[in-house]
Amino acid sequence: MTLIRVAHSPDSDDAFMFYALAKELIDTGAYRFEHVLSDIETLNNKAFDGTYEVTAVSIHAYAHLDDRYALLSSGASMGDGYGPIVVARKDIGPKDLRGCVVAVPGKLTSAALALQMWMPGLKTVVLPFDAIGPAVMAGEVDAGVVIHEGQLTWKDEGLHLVQDLGVWWHEETGGLPLPLGGNVVRRDLGEQVITEVSSLLRQSIEFSLAHREQALDYALDYGRGLDRGRADQFVGMYVNELTVDYGDRGRKAMRLFLERAHDQGLIPKVPQLDFC
Repeated sequence: MTLIRVAHSPDSDDAFMFYALAKELIDTGAYRFEHVLSDIETLNNKAFDGTYEVTAVSIHAYAHLDDRYALLSSGASMGDGYGPIVVARKDIGPKDLRGCVVAVPGKLTSAALALQMWMPGLKTVVLPFDAIGPAVMAGEVDAGVVIHEGQLTWKDEGLHLVQDLGVWWHEETGGLPLPLGGNVVRRDLGEQVITEVSSLLRQSIEFSLAHREQALDYALDYGRGLDRGRADQFVGMYVNELTVDYGDRGRKAMRLFLERAHDQGLIPKVPQLDFC
């Protein structure tokens, strides 16, 4: 058996996506999958060392990783008219952010990149993703970018919306989704292994979508306090037809996001997009 370590965030959407693999509900043939759970910025940094055969990474980070990893055609997290949310303790507008310190959930996150594309030159500080809301409310930072479940719970925390970066990108591009995360596979595994592993990951996503209720039961253990209704909403936001395959629309969004980031001097190059 060939061991394939799959690293991903301990979130309800990723748990939903990999349910069939985690519970061995599909035939994986000659492969045995081991799941490694960690926050996305840790996974971004681990990818520079090629630690895992398959890993989730931020699309921002992938701009630095395409020599070691190939981008898989399935497993995308894309904000289709929604995305990371810039929040503040008070009701302020975007112009009020000039000169403020904004917390981001990691330098290599797509949330941090989208923030700089939206408003270049903002001062940022890195905090753990789940510490950003509390830090904003405590006045430790002027504003912050919330991701994961925080996109649904920020109002509950008493925070105020400054900008939904997914809405900005949707309007900026005439309706394209905002690329946030993707699954990548190590190139040194070789073409045959990459093709077979890619197929199995896609099958896992398709299984969960076809068996939504039982996959959601499993994903609830990773929902960080979300009730079933909100967990279902969150999973629906980030596991959908764009997750099964980027499609033409998703591929266009990816290229445009990275090209614009490069044009703004925010990433060193536009990486090769294999979509294996």
